Amino acid sequence: MKVVFLAGILSLLGTLLGTRLAIKVLVKKGYGQLIRDDGPTSHHVKRGTPTMGGLVIIASVLIAYTVSHLITWTLPSASGLLVLFLFTGLGVVGFLDDFIKISRQRSLGLRSKAKIAGQSLVAIVFALLSLQFPDERNVRPASQAISFLRDIPWLALPVVLVVLWVILLIAAASNGVNLTDGLDGLASGACVMIFGAYTLINIWQYNQSCAYVASAGPKCYEVRDPYDLAVVAVALAGACFGFLWWNAEPAKIFMGDTGSLSLGGALAGMAIFTRTELLLIILGGLLVIEVMSVVMQVSYFKLTHGKRIFKMSPIHHHFELLNWAQVTIVMRFWIICGLFVAAGLGIFYAEWVAGNA
Repeated sequence: MKVVFLAGILSLLGTLLGTRLAIKVLVKKGYGQLIRDDGPTSHHVKRGTPTMGGLVIIASVLIAYTVSHLITWTLPSASGLLVLFLFTGLGVVGFLDDFIKISRQRSLGLRSKAKIAGQSLVAIVFALLSLQFPDERNVRPASQAISFLRDIPWLALPVVLVVLWVILLIAAASNGVNLTDGLDGLASGACVMIFGAYTLINIWQYNQSCAYVASAGPKCYEVRDPYDLAVVAVALAGACFGFLWWNAEPAKIFMGDTGSLSLGGALAGMAIFTRTELLLIILGGLLVIEVMSVVMQVSYFKLTHGKRIFKMSPIHHHFELLNWAQVTIVMRFWIICGLFVAAGLGIFYAEWVAGNA
């Protein structure tokens, strides 16, 4: 457990201390957030707040993962490196989006087609590599079956459909975090809880692994590298936790698309590799609510020729326009996120108990 502990502490310290330096550098260069004119007027005071804080999160996670393995003299795994590839790759796409916004002084960065193309390219490479690297038991980082708490055998897909499924998961998760990142601390706080849940899931899967524990029982887990995935998950949780110190209201820095796209991609990667793809819908229930509020708003607007369900979407802006204090919305949404995470962990554990009863 030493490497897990080290990764969490190092990543937390990395963002806690590194973000302060990043704020100074970004302010000096004038890399401030642009605010949409059609958004809540209360957000106009945030104009000029440093953005691209996701760079610190990415750097902290990568450094924490590397240093923790060097200190304990343990080898990284294929699964861990692939999640970090997805995490960093989507971070690059987000960085390009953020940088274009800042350099051209506009609220829109990459064109939608270019952004989707970038996300898809990273996702395709990730998907294809994830079906490689079998271990001595021929278990690969990803499987060809759609999973809920484990692989669902009758939902095994051909490789082409697996790639499409992975692209869909990555797009949904990364855009879910991106849409949630609209209030100070909302997305970073939610990610702490969800990545914390995946840390527990990975540790449990390692302790009940078919490969590592002979006495694990009939419901052991066929997951490649669960222990190293726990290292990645705790590094992500720690980085988000440290970043929250500076991102909580009033935010001194925003993670930008650099952070939100990378964190969303990491969530999808964790779900795919732990065989809990559909469970992510529950663990990330808050993200689902945010995405569905936008889908409902846009669909209803088009069907009714201009009518709206919410005053504004994503849904957290609806409550802002109802004059809820920002801190009230964030705290209540965190509570909702915590309830979803608790429900997801409860379902995960209950399935194991029922299978070993």
